[in-house]
Order: sequence, then C-alpha cells, then structure tokens
Amino acid sequence: MPHSTNFRYTLFGLLYFTQGTILSYFAALNALYFLSQGLTMTSVGIFSAIALIPFVVKIFLGMLSDRFNLFNLGYRKPYILIGLAIQFICLIIAPFINLKTGYWGFVALAFILQMGMALYDTCTDGLALDTTPTREQATIQGFMVGGRAVGVIVTASLVGILADKASWQAVFWLLAGLTLLPLPMVLWIKEQERPVQTRFEWSAFKAFRSLNIWLVAAVGLISFMVIVGGNQLINPFIQDTLQISLSTAGFLTTVWGIGVVVGGVSGGKLISRLGLRQGIWLGLILASVALLLLSLAINPDASRLLVYGLVMFFGLAYGLYQASVFALAMLHTSPIIAASMFAILMAFTNVGQGIGLGLGGSLVDKIGYPATMVLFAAVNLAVIPLLLFLYRKTRPVKSS
Repeated sequence: MPHSTNFRYTLFGLLYFTQGTILSYFAALNALYFLSQGLTMTSVGIFSAIALIPFVVKIFLGMLSDRFNLFNLGYRKPYILIGLAIQFICLIIAPFINLKTGYWGFVALAFILQMGMALYDTCTDGLALDTTPTREQATIQGFMVGGRAVGVIVTASLVGILADKASWQAVFWLLAGLTLLPLPMVLWIKEQERPVQTRFEWSAFKAFRSLNIWLVAAVGLISFMVIVGGNQLINPFIQDTLQISLSTAGFLTTVWGIGVVVGGVSGGKLISRLGLRQGIWLGLILASVALLLLSLAINPDASRLLVYGLVMFFGLAYGLYQASVFALAMLHTSPIIAASMFAILMAFTNVGQGIGLGLGGSLVDKIGYPATMVLFAAVNLAVIPLLLFLYRKTRPVKSS
C-alpha cells in the first residue's frame, strides 16, 4: 500500500473509529436501550454473548482474506468494503424491530451486523500487519485503540442526547451514517502484490505449536473478559445508583472514551519507552484498581466529580491494557498468515468478551453490581502467572 505514514495512520484510525461507534452502543448504551424496553440485564447478557460470536469465528474470515485476492482489488480492500456495507444496512433496519415481540429477530440482526464488523475488522488488522514495520507496531495499535475510543466519544456524546430528545431510530441512523466515514480512504487504497515469501501457506499454522502463542491467547482472553465485562456494568450501575438521565449516561461514556484515547495513544509511546512487558503489567494493575474503586465509590452520596474521575481512570486503564495486549499479539503473528493468525489470537479476546458480558449480566441480577466488579478485579489477577511464565521463557521484547 504505497501511501504515506500519515495516510495509513489516518486510515486505520478511521476504520477503528467506525468500529468504535458501534462498540460504544453495544458495550455501554445497548443495556440502557434494553432496560428502557422492559427487558432485564440477563437478556442484555444473553444478547451480548450471542452478538459477539462472529468475532470468535472470524478466523475463517481472516483465512479467506489471506488466501484470495477478491475481484482483483486486493486481499483486504474488497472485504473491508463488504463489511462496511453489511454494517450500514443492518443499522438502517434495526429500529424497525420491536424488542418486546421480536427479541430474537433483533439478536439475529445484531449477529449479521457483527459478522460484517468482524469481516472489516480482521481485514483491517491484516492490512496493518501487511504494511506496518515492527518498530511502528505499538504506535499503530495506539492509533487503532485511540481511533476506536474517539468513535466511542463522538457516539456517546450524540447518542444520549438523541435517545433523550429524539428517538432510538435517530440513534441507529446516526450510527449508519458514521459507518460511511472511512469509505473514501478505503476506496483510495491500492494494494501491492504480495512477495512470494509472505503468501499464504498452510504450513505457517505450525506456529501454533509454540506454547508462547497459547500464553498470549490466554492473556488476551482473561484481560478482555475483565475489562469489557466490567465496562458493560458501569453505566447501568451508575444509572441505577444515581438515577442519571440517558444524556448523562452518554456524557459518562464520553468521559470514559477520553480516558481510553489517552491510555491507548500514550500507551504506544509508553511501550516504546518502558517495554511491552512493563506496559501490560501497568495496564493489568490499573484495570483491577479502577474496578475496585468504582465498586467502592459509587453510592447515592457520591459526588458527580468523583464519578467522572473514576470513569475516566477506568477508561485510561482500558486503553493502555488493550493497546498492550494487541501489540503483544501483533508481535507474535506470522506475516504469512497475518490476518488468520491475528484473528485467532483476537478470537480468544472475543471469547473473553463474550464470557465477561454474559457472566457480568447474569451475576448482577444475583449478587449486584459492586460484588460483580470486585469479582472481575480478582479474576484479572489470573493474568499474572501467565505473564511470568511467558517472560520466563522468552526475552522481554521492547518495541523500537
């Protein structure tokens, strides 16, 4: 892809921005939509777990992209365009489904939407792996995490107001419009023919014989189960405790997103300075501390300023932790099966998300928000022995 560094960073940031607009809705605001329609948090958890299945099986989408140059347009570009189109169409249809009578229809539509997102997501990752030198991997992951967080900020700022003042239909159609933003840059991409040494080979999957790869996968699963499962609880917890409006809930998600931008973008620079291992340790510690503080501090007497500060702090930990785990996966990915291998590693993070979302929703109905957050913070500690074993077997790698 013979484009400038700034073009590539902007392209990847925009594609992840588009993804962030949808994740903002599904991760933080979909629960409020369901509750406003008379459903329970258990229904939210079931929906979220099923809707994430495409991200678990996206390995097959990655293999498709790695092997076939579609319509002679490239190994990544045409798939990204198809994925964006699917997402756009599903968002146009979504508000016409009545949740009370068509819950499973909404679940099916969300599944298709997420399949489209999984397609352009894995091909975006493949394109990044195809075109990014090792020394820039942490930086590009910072732009991706940051771009997705900006999508969260923009969406949360507008969605809460639209849901309060207009309608949920306006919310879905706004998301559909934002889906189209990366389109001009994607159309401008001209992929180069792959060198022979980086063309798809089944033998490259032997890389999964390495124990280190499975350790990286396990780190991704647990870390994402904790931070995504915990993140789903924040807005409903605060709304239930402080009786906030949808507009305020949207603003809280914006505050969280600002924290993610700071944590993600600065995380790339921090990883370059301190090393990848130290970056993951820091993200792990901050995530657990943030969950514990939220579980203790959110009460009817809590000041709004404290709540905003804790939500931003959790966002910062979220962004740093994600960027570190993504960079770790990128470092261990073979260029021969770039999209496939990275998709497999990301599938573990999405399995973790599905477990965290489903488990979090059901646990809240049984033991409440604070206890569920404390449990997630404790589970996060399971990453520690995995990191110790991974870095006992391999030298710590510093991004340059």
